[in-house]
Parts: sequence; C-alpha cells; structure tokens
Amino acid sequence: MAKAYPLLIAIVLGGVLSGAPAAAAPASAPSLSDAVTTVLLGHAPATLAATARSRAQVTVQRRDGSGWAFGSAVLTASAQPDAYPLGWLFLAHREAGGWRVELEGDQGFTDLAGGAAVLSTSERQVFTTPSRVEYAGGDFRTGMRLPYAVGQSWSLTGGPHGWGGSEAPWSSVDLSGGDGRVLAPRAGLAYTMCSSGRGWIRVIHDRGYSTDYYHLFNNISANGLSVSEGTFLGNIGTDVSCGGSATGAHVHFALRQNSAYVPIADHNFGKWVIRVGGAVYQGSALHGSAQVGVGGALYNYGALGLTQGVIDANGGGTVNKRSGPGTGYGVVGSVADGATVSIACSASGTSHTGRWGTTSLWNKLTDGTWISDAFIWTGSNGTVNGTC
Repeated sequence: MAKAYPLLIAIVLGGVLSGAPAAAAPASAPSLSDAVTTVLLGHAPATLAATARSRAQVTVQRRDGSGWAFGSAVLTASAQPDAYPLGWLFLAHREAGGWRVELEGDQGFTDLAGGAAVLSTSERQVFTTPSRVEYAGGDFRTGMRLPYAVGQSWSLTGGPHGWGGSEAPWSSVDLSGGDGRVLAPRAGLAYTMCSSGRGWIRVIHDRGYSTDYYHLFNNISANGLSVSEGTFLGNIGTDVSCGGSATGAHVHFALRQNSAYVPIADHNFGKWVIRVGGAVYQGSALHGSAQVGVGGALYNYGALGLTQGVIDANGGGTVNKRSGPGTGYGVVGSVADGATVSIACSASGTSHTGRWGTTSLWNKLTDGTWISDAFIWTGSNGTVNGTC
C-alpha cells in the first residue's frame, strides 16, 4: 500500500494580476505553482499556446519540509465535443535559485524520483523502472482485463479514437452498460488528476503501461493509492470537471505506455483484441474469430496471462493440436476457436498463415501438445515463454 500524505490545497492559475509596483522590488525565486506552470506551458501543444496559461491547473498533492513536492499539472479543455484535458504528474525539488520541476515522461522525472522524499517505496520503484516492453517492437500484451466486472457484458459505444477525439494516436475507446462500476483492469497506483477531485483517474501499471478513465461519477480519491485488479475506481458518468463534453454515461478509457498515449488497436483487454476502423469511433474487437463492432457487447472473460494465448481459427471452428512442431507430426486432439491456452515454450516448425500473418513459430502447450502460432493470439511477434 502506498504511503498516505496530507493533501494540500489545489492551486488553479487563471491569469496574472495587473498593475505595476510603486517601486522596483528585488527579484525573487518563483513560487512552486509558478514554476510548475512554466514547465507545463512548455509541454502545451501549439494548438493551445494562446490559451494555455488560462487553462493551467496545478494541484500540489504532497509537500515536505526538505524541499520536495508532488502533484498533478493539467491543461483543461474547452467545453465542446472532442476536447479533452491533458495532464501529467509532476515532481519538484527546491534547489538554489528556485524549483526544479519535472513532468511524468521526461527523463528528469525519472532522475528525481530516485531520491524524492515525498514518494512511497512502491512509487519510486514504478517511476524509476524503465519499460521492458514496447508495442513498436511487436509486443502488445497488456495483462489487463476489461475495466469492469468479470462475467458482465458492456457495450463498445465508441471504437478507437484519440484521447482528444480525432487526434492521433487513437488511444481510447468508450464503454458503457452493465452495473456501471469501472474497475481497475490490472494492479497499479491510482491518482486523481483534476483539482476538483472528480472525473479523471489515472492508474500506473507495470511493464510501462498506464490507463486513463474520464467522465467518472463518484470516483475514488487517489493519491498514489495501491489498487488491485478489480478495485473500484468510479461509476460511468458524464463528468467534465477538466473540460470537454459527454453525452450519455460512459467511461472514456485510454491506454498509455511510457507516459504517453499509444494506439489501443492490436492490444488485448479481457481476451479481446481491439481493432481499428476506417475512421475514429469505428472499429471492433476480436475474441478468437468472433468480431464485435461498435454498439455490440463485450463479455469480460478476465485477463489473459502473459504466457497465455487465445485460439484464433481465422474463421474455422477448431484448430488441430499435434505431437510436435509441424504438420509432419500426428494430430493428437483439437481446441475450439476462442479457447484460452497456456504456453510452456516455443520452437520453429512448418510455416503457416493466420489472421496476423505467416510464421514458422510453434507453441508447445502445458499439456504437451503443439499448435502453430499462426492460430494463437498471444500479443507478441515472438515467443512468450522462452524456447523449447
């Protein structure tokens, strides 16, 4: 469990005082809020440059007597469709001449985290451990389930789209239905992002991943809270405390890796693989060969283990299991499309083509049988549990 720290008052910056002093005053170091705002404005996209200062929202969540501070820095969004806030966690350290401020995702944040007195041991470990996986390297495994109760079916109300709507990358999907309770899809550390404490939760997971949840109602108050898979985060809603708009209760669910939004397509959640469509908010999800489009229901099968896979017969009903890594070995059984299998190790064999391409990789299952990797979605272009 992360250590608890007193919550300090949020400082919302919306302009500067006018008027000139009667006499020149000695120069002074910027306040913590001013220092964080300056760094935040440097991360604002060009499209927000003219209004960024009026949108700056700095929330100091922890501060101690040794010159350390931690919190969130957000650029709120305008109240219109396809507008979403941008936010970072920040670390600050009082140094000679002022504050050194670093935002989540910058190398300086990682450097400061190693010695930050305001961070818990678990936070320092997460913030200083670089990701060992990268979707660009062909590894799309998340280890997450869908962000609601196992056994429930929710509607995919919006296919892949940007955190801010039409912008790239298409990191997000919209989900609604069921009992409306949004749950953590994997263990991690949770943070409330908006200064109001409402609407937006970020959970930082292992392997470089984090997930964002917007429009929440009745969400938890989190300041580095350690959460387990299935922990309640909030209810679906239409909250826009940090800006934007929402029609109909839902959760705007986004995937991040290495502190940046990444394409959600081809990643797995709850044994479903998200697929991109021809335009924003289109797309679908696959469970084996079963494809569900926008408006359809996604049943939560639970998380897919990092050494597991889902059988994808690419339209067929079953896939043969063999006694060795190739079609020269005898058939010793079969497994149904959509079934979950556990992989013991992998080896090279005869080449086959499936939905995701052509491969000569074969996977040995924990029951001793073999299936071509062409017919198993594992989320990786290579082995997931070593070679045989």
